[in-house]
Amino acid sequence: MGENKMMVWPTVTLLGFLVLTALVIAMGTRSTARYEAERAELASGSRPATAEPVGAATA
Repeated sequence: MGENKMMVWPTVTLLGFLVLTALVIAMGTRSTARYEAERAELASGSRPATAEPVGAATA
């Protein structure tokens, strides 16, 4: 019974670490997706809808 008690806290610590790591990854992924969507919206809103004419080079 004594050896089982010795394994409980390291196991709980490892599981807690893995859960917190997964939470941080999930929050970072969601935040990054939101940032990229906002950035794409800003980039597409500032560009003109049609291409601008380019002057021909003279030789």
